[in-house]
Amino acid sequence: MSSQQVLTIAQAALHMLLMTAAPILLVVLLVGLIVSTFQAVTQINENTLSFIPKLVAAIVVLLIAGPWLISTFVDYLREVLLSIPGMVV
Repeated sequence: MSSQQVLTIAQAALHMLLMTAAPILLVVLLVGLIVSTFQAVTQINENTLSFIPKLVAAIVVLLIAGPWLISTFVDYLREVLLSIPGMVV
């Protein structure tokens, strides 16, 4: 196994990580921005007010995008496992 193959596998793994984490992170970031703006306007400084909406948003995104995330992970894992014999030679 050459260093180029290792770098290619690592790059594909990082791409998969970014692609699957991005929807959840972007929604939580947007909800956090909205809640922070609301807190700044109303001058309410409660920690749970920012945590609970982010948690609910992350759960909703996981419920909606969960099947896509699982199928993406399974496809990637299948591709990696099937490519192992070619890497050993």
